[in-house]
Amino acid sequence: METVTNKTLEKLKYDLVRAGLVPYETIEQAEELSVAQNVNIGQVLINSGAITEEAIIKFLESKLHIPSVNLEDYTLDVNCLKYVSFSDARKYKIIPLFKIEDTLTVAMADPLDLFAIDKIVESAECSIEPVISSESSILKKIEEYYKTDITVGEIFTKSEKEGFDWRDELHSEDLSDNHMQKIIRAILKQAIIEQVHEVSFQKEADGLGVNFKKNGEVLAKGSIPNVLTASFSAKLKTLAELDPSVSEVPQLGKLCFKVDDITVIASVSTFPTIMGERIFLKIYMPPKKLSAIIKSEKQMQIINNAINESGIILVCGSPLSGKTHIIYSLLLEIAERDNTKNIMTLESLAKYNLDGVNQCELNENVNFNMDKASRFIEFQVPDIIYLEGVKTKEIFDYFASLVYENKTIIMEFLANNMEELRNKMAFSDFETLKSLLSCMIFIHSKDSIEVFDKSTVQKYLA
Repeated sequence: METVTNKTLEKLKYDLVRAGLVPYETIEQAEELSVAQNVNIGQVLINSGAITEEAIIKFLESKLHIPSVNLEDYTLDVNCLKYVSFSDARKYKIIPLFKIEDTLTVAMADPLDLFAIDKIVESAECSIEPVISSESSILKKIEEYYKTDITVGEIFTKSEKEGFDWRDELHSEDLSDNHMQKIIRAILKQAIIEQVHEVSFQKEADGLGVNFKKNGEVLAKGSIPNVLTASFSAKLKTLAELDPSVSEVPQLGKLCFKVDDITVIASVSTFPTIMGERIFLKIYMPPKKLSAIIKSEKQMQIINNAINESGIILVCGSPLSGKTHIIYSLLLEIAERDNTKNIMTLESLAKYNLDGVNQCELNENVNFNMDKASRFIEFQVPDIIYLEGVKTKEIFDYFASLVYENKTIIMEFLANNMEELRNKMAFSDFETLKSLLSCMIFIHSKDSIEVFDKSTVQKYLA
């Protein structure tokens, strides 16, 4: 995974100290955390409360003599979006504003990133004039303005769904450089049409097999011929910001695409096998309002009570039941209701950017794993922590102990039905978990969700 940096702040970080804006010790700590969390040093300083985003923008504007722009109420020239692709905009935190003659003005969070500027100059074929803007506002504008940009996914109507087959695109006479991307787009489009959340590509005799997994059943959807497999895999990896030249070690990336005007995220996992590289995609739909999922006022009240007290909120269900979807909706609900709470997540991959939530991706490449995160996260003074997965009893015991320090922990637990849940919870290893539960949400299906309060869940699992 590529290291996340902000070259401007890396170069000027000690100028922040000389200007009296941030203590030297804070800069040193932020450097260590930025490496551990794989986020840029500016984001660490902002998240920790050491300095505001507005103060950083004002400092950079004065130091670099580059004007800043507040994008909050800014209207972009949509005709300029063609000069910067969706993937480049997200990767470099950059968005085009307007063009006058041969000069394109772009908002950047990192105006000294010369590589990014050269890349945009090359693709836009014009001069670039950067202005400074906050990273968060740029990302927000990217999501807002690129919603009509066809990148990996495609907006389609109901009439297009009937009889759709991605192989029609495969067998088209398209000889353009974008043909592989169109094939990927067609496969993902068909997966969304068929409400499939898992897609795998693996080596077969006649090429790269395309498989959908739905309700536990693997459905063969054809294959990509041997002559195209190398270019297909390379394009898919590139779109997921993975290294297309690497196939000997696993990689994990993220793909953004659009369906019916909705941005959809898919995790992309590659893994070497003796038959060749296997690529696995897991598609995540955007989180909804929690009230659109939990429609009972009584159940919502149980969840609200649990949010406001220390304890463990457990979200249970079978694979692909929507546990992560509900948890993201829950995190959004908390963030929107109370912006004073420090909400933090520890995830292998952030599925969506959640406003008001400090999301953290674990990164084994720099040895930032769950064990290291558990030793550092308490210094961030979180109020609510979401753990994507806990693999060892030691790590669970640590996070469980935070309940006694008035923390709320949100976790997910795999169980196909209530009986299986009771059987699993009968093991002695789960005694601590059961005693600390303040709320349990069990997903039977998308239309059947039960919510248990503290006393009810304690009795049920006893």
